[in-house]
Amino acid sequence: SPEEAAEIAASARSAGARAGGPGIVGVFTKSTFEEIAEIARRVPLDIVQLHSPDYGADEIRRLRSAGLEVWRLAADGETFDGEDAVLLDGRSGGRCGGTGALADWTLVGELKRAGRRVVLAGGISAVNAAAAAETGADVLDVNSSVETAPGVKSEHLLDAFLRMLAP
Repeated sequence: SPEEAAEIAASARSAGARAGGPGIVGVFTKSTFEEIAEIARRVPLDIVQLHSPDYGADEIRRLRSAGLEVWRLAADGETFDGEDAVLLDGRSGGRCGGTGALADWTLVGELKRAGRRVVLAGGISAVNAAAAAETGADVLDVNSSVETAPGVKSEHLLDAFLRMLAP
């Protein structure tokens, strides 16, 4: 809920999680601009991750005008219009993300050469964290691989993931 998200965000900010990190990110799949803006205000969010190819240039422009950074899911064959970063995530069946499937990591280089900022998600874990970092993605988005159950993060799994990224 937005109330729980606000508590988590406040805790993360007070613990200094923002130092060196991207900020507080909210993930949205089917929310309207108005719903996203309201949640972003209440939490407050720094970044919105639009995790659906259905969001277009109008929503991106309005969210950026509201002072939010926008990361948008890349969909096959589309051009990008105005987002701050392109999100690459794994696909399985009809689902774009949230599947644990690997994204097409070869797209990172193509997007970077085109001057794009890239968020790489999908199937990233301690096992492949170093290889994911070597793609040159600007942000690694990790979720279910550091959970013991849906929505329950594991300090042990997160620590193992971060150790694999340490030089």
